[in-house]
Amino acid sequence: MFSGKSEELMRRVRRATIAGITVLVVSHSLDTRSSISTITSHIGANIPAVPLSDVESLAEAARSADYDLVAIDEAQFFGPGLIPAVDELLHRGVDVIVEGLCVTFDGEPFEPLPSLMAVAEEVLRLTAVCTICGRDAVFHQRLRDSESGSGAAAAAKAASDEDSPSPAATAIDASHVGGLDAYVARCREHFSRGRSTMSAVSSSQA
Repeated sequence: MFSGKSEELMRRVRRATIAGITVLVVSHSLDTRSSISTITSHIGANIPAVPLSDVESLAEAARSADYDLVAIDEAQFFGPGLIPAVDELLHRGVDVIVEGLCVTFDGEPFEPLPSLMAVAEEVLRLTAVCTICGRDAVFHQRLRDSESGSGAAAAAKAASDEDSPSPAATAIDASHVGGLDAYVARCREHFSRGRSTMSAVSSSQA
């Protein structure tokens, strides 16, 4: 997260459009951080997109016209079923750009990105900036809901968070959609595997 992957997808789509290439841009309907009919980056840039909820809808949309290129945003939300759908498009002669997270907030591989990266003709892996030390960040840390509180109420909420089971990091639900309010970028040294962090800003000795 926060690596500029949406901006890179937009850049490629805009270049393709200028070149006269027919493009279908797809987003996942779970991502409601901005207008559901656009892809919007963390810095506010956006392009129109078709919001879809599953791989079957994506495949149907791709067959609905003679597209030269299909660009897929936040591919992790479509799940492993995206892999054969992309393969079908490629065998039909349609170029495909897939953008998404290859690692979960608990530091594990996040399909379908790792599998797609293994068979892609081109892989561009972008990194964010660790909010603690400024080094390259390949991980993103999930903030607890209680991080925004203070005093006894926050302490009580923190205790509740510890006792309440969280959705799996690979679960496809709206609880995994978020920006700076819910996640922070972390380098390997400052990433806490398998658990949320209570603070978005810490000292470099943390």
